[in-house]
Amino acid sequence: MQSDNNINDYGTVRIADDVVAIIAEIAAKEIKGIVGMSGGIADSITEMLGKKSPSKGIKVEVGDKETAIDLYVIVEYGVRIPDIAWQVQENVKKAVETMTGLNVVEVNIHIQGVNIEKESKEEDGTARLK
Repeated sequence: MQSDNNINDYGTVRIADDVVAIIAEIAAKEIKGIVGMSGGIADSITEMLGKKSPSKGIKVEVGDKETAIDLYVIVEYGVRIPDIAWQVQENVKKAVETMTGLNVVEVNIHIQGVNIEKESKEEDGTARLK
């Protein structure tokens, strides 16, 4: 009797944490109101050492059949944060499960900041002409 942990006659398939993190990042950024990801101090230190973190602002734990994801995001000013967080959770869960076959047990959203849009130069220029 064979178990269902991605074993077949040819070998095993393991999905790297970075792969799941990239899928989660793309799925999160698809949601209107998400400005970007916010890396913590560890990501800042990594960048100072000259290494780029492909999964900035995302922490992933991948097991044989399950994964847990933590997203550290920056939202746009004026959005309803609980609604945006729920949409991100749903979109990330769907994308990761569809692409990897892993069961997503949790998607934790950590709001790290709010982006306040400043007036664009075009608006400033037209205001002065009037």
